[in-house]
Amino acid sequence: MKYPKDFENLIDCFKRLPGVGFKSAERMAHHVLNFKPEYLEEFSNSLLNINNLKRCKTCNNLTDRNLCDICLDLDRNTDIICVVQDIKDLFAIERSNHFNGVFHVLDGVISPNKGILPENLNLDGLIKRAKEAKEIIIATNPNIDGETTALFIADLLKRDDLKITRLAYGLPMGGNLEYSDEVTILKSFENRRSF
Repeated sequence: MKYPKDFENLIDCFKRLPGVGFKSAERMAHHVLNFKPEYLEEFSNSLLNINNLKRCKTCNNLTDRNLCDICLDLDRNTDIICVVQDIKDLFAIERSNHFNGVFHVLDGVISPNKGILPENLNLDGLIKRAKEAKEIIIATNPNIDGETTALFIADLLKRDDLKITRLAYGLPMGGNLEYSDEVTILKSFENRRSF
């Protein structure tokens, strides 16, 4: 026996989400089926209102206006720009409440194997913004593509009066040395600081 067509379509929509297979999508669809009418309306309106979102003209962050809240915040230090791969990384850093500069979202990293080259990234805006900056913090992921991108950006923006830094990485808080891989331990030693 098959589900009604509209219910199958809902399952198919949930299956398009990352990491969601048929069983999980089916479970979510059944859950949505039991929403109260007012919550179902709120849920569907949220999906429809995604069309109102756009990218900040300055940093490429997600916004519903021309500029995002971070770029509009006059208390932010515009001399320090943190370069991130994507919007999720920006929000991860923001949640830490330890960074008061501004951001620049690349929308990816250089990955020749995947056909992603420097011209596919949001680098033009960064080049313009870097002219007024005092420090660029490169916060791409610590993997081969992230490192390649970081090196490319550092070379692209290099000038005597611009400080270019990379987020440190190494052992996580609460982690155990015995479970850490060799590269993590190496980076921990390289990025050690005075105590």
